[in-house]
Amino acid sequence: MLNSVKACGHHRSRRTFVADLGLGFGGMALGSMLGQAAANSSETEGLKQAHQGPSKAKNVIWIFLSGGVSHLETFDPKPLLNKFAGKTYDETGFPNPQKLPIYLERSRSVVGFDREVISKIMPLQVGYRQRGTLGCEVSDWLPHLGSMVDDLCIVRSMYTTDNDHGAEFQFHTGRHTLDEQQPTIGSWVSYGLGTINENLPQFVFLGQYKDPRVRKDFDANYLGPSHAGVELSLDPQNPLPFGVRPASIRETEQKNEYAFINRLNKIAEAEYPDDSQLRARIRAYELAFQMQMSAPEALDIARESVATERLYGIDNESTAIYGKRLLTARRLAERGVRFTLVYLSDYGEWDSHSNIKELHARSCSRVDKPLAGLIIDLKQRGMLDETLVVCATEFGRTPALEVTSLNKAGTGRDHHPHGFTIWMAGGGLKRGVIHGATDEFGFHAIEHPHYVTDIHATVLSLLGLDSRTLVIPGRQRLDIDFGTPIREIIA
Repeated sequence: MLNSVKACGHHRSRRTFVADLGLGFGGMALGSMLGQAAANSSETEGLKQAHQGPSKAKNVIWIFLSGGVSHLETFDPKPLLNKFAGKTYDETGFPNPQKLPIYLERSRSVVGFDREVISKIMPLQVGYRQRGTLGCEVSDWLPHLGSMVDDLCIVRSMYTTDNDHGAEFQFHTGRHTLDEQQPTIGSWVSYGLGTINENLPQFVFLGQYKDPRVRKDFDANYLGPSHAGVELSLDPQNPLPFGVRPASIRETEQKNEYAFINRLNKIAEAEYPDDSQLRARIRAYELAFQMQMSAPEALDIARESVATERLYGIDNESTAIYGKRLLTARRLAERGVRFTLVYLSDYGEWDSHSNIKELHARSCSRVDKPLAGLIIDLKQRGMLDETLVVCATEFGRTPALEVTSLNKAGTGRDHHPHGFTIWMAGGGLKRGVIHGATDEFGFHAIEHPHYVTDIHATVLSLLGLDSRTLVIPGRQRLDIDFGTPIREIIA
């Protein structure tokens, strides 16, 4: 073979020529469609599998509600909000939470001002009652999920530090918008554990979005694109939103083309055995054809019973799309996908600066039955013990009524990073527990407060990984990046 090929006025190496030739075959390979044909950083080579210990969970279904769910109108209602409605914090006789030292410690503004300076208390916009044997107070907007509290682990003491919507990405990476970014939790799981099923990606993203920033939620950053989330659609005939086999090309033809591309890459690999980029490219092509065969079956929820579809609310127009995403996540977990990120909302859907009563009620009705259905389904199939479910949001909503020059309606709540709630289930966690607490107004996380990376560390620990050993030479991680597993909630 030639040592170089002259093109476009400059020389390219034989390896580059061969690799580019492979990529040129119709653009069908998932190298571009999956984002896995690019470099798998040499910094990560040889380090995988070195961090594993005993595990309680095999895979994770990570559910995210974008925009900021009000903890006060879901899992952490505060009756004092009704008692002191219309009063300022100073008028209640309780310490003003905005004047406590932790107020500034847990908030870094990216918009040039503190968002929570409004202090006129807003009453609860929905009723609530105690649920389950533990008597957990749950919103009347969540009747189905409320009936499942004895299977949930509810953490009421989360906090983050970004007071704007960079908090969404902070929940996935652990880093503030103003700091150098890091890989997402799903990418760390992919890097640390690798795959169970060679025919499916190890990290999948399910959901639709209009804002391209959502891709940050499944970005591998310096771990390399081979550890980024792979976007799958819900259409079993077209599982890859960025490319499918054209109807004009038969399956056997595509298989032969992939085989030829692989032969070309193998020739280059023999000459460059230490080239991690080439190894990642070869793996991408191998996965490409395998996914063409296996992904349609995994995504075909028509194979499920009518009863199962009803369980997820797929028979109802308002819940169908979210039910389909969660049922697909269960099917992927069943087939060995390590980490499935389910985007269970539109981008910013829960950001109820105004009209929170109507908007939150609507959003709760869309996710309530599908979420409960997932837990019930996993239990019925004996999967809950090994499948860890995490349902998170970027921050809560402030106890105060939001009335500003930009929002004069006075019917909503602003962003609130100082204290909010998430819940988890299965995968080695205790069931039917409430961990941590916010203060009397739901303002500050005061009992067992947890920064977002404590959730990361807990997930990794349940998977048999130590977050503090997941480091890449030359890549600095801060102490807060590692987090601390929440031992009190692990069974």
